[in-house]
Amino acid sequence: MKILLIEDEKMLSDSIRAMLNGRGYETDAVYDGETGLEYAKLGVYDLVILDVMMPGLDGYQVARQLRAEHNSVPILMLTAKSDLLDRVEGLNAGADYYLTKPFDGRELLACIHALLRRQGEQVDCLSYGNTELDLATGILSCGENSVRLSAREFDVMRFLLQSGSRNISKEVLLSRVWGYDSNAVENHVEVYVGFLRKKLAAIDSDVRIEAVRRLGYHLEVKAP
Repeated sequence: MKILLIEDEKMLSDSIRAMLNGRGYETDAVYDGETGLEYAKLGVYDLVILDVMMPGLDGYQVARQLRAEHNSVPILMLTAKSDLLDRVEGLNAGADYYLTKPFDGRELLACIHALLRRQGEQVDCLSYGNTELDLATGILSCGENSVRLSAREFDVMRFLLQSGSRNISKEVLLSRVWGYDSNAVENHVEVYVGFLRKKLAAIDSDVRIEAVRRLGYHLEVKAP
């Protein structure tokens, strides 16, 4: 599970990130609303933890812009504000839950688990054209034909399916699949896209992975 943490208090952010990573979550942390919005728009996160009071764009503005673009990622909003009107504003902005600072780490984890369970019940597979990816098993299928993907193939395919017809760059795929600190290069992305193209063809999928120079990859459905 990938979590995006948008929190401008670095000490608090580091503490939350360490706790989440210790529980097996993959957590990216950014420290301002503008950067957080850019990351959240990538569509590769299972949950966004969003502070309200930040320089530039505040949490309310980030949440509103995400919902205005029909981004349905669960949002857990953190704030020092405890007034009813502030909580109502956060929920109206698009937050799924509102947690007031200071909070116990166990309470934060319980909120995260609840939101991810809710998300998991709604989305257990991703589909495009006549092809589906089972998020629990990593199996890519088309009708009665199926193939199991490796961990890297699964992550690349998942992000491509989430992006659909929108281009996702090689740089984004590198950072999301291999990580910021990895020595992987763009050729690694090209190799795994090649693997996926062969597997899509093997199961008679009508989905094609198209490359656009300087923009990255997107999915298209072959004409009948």
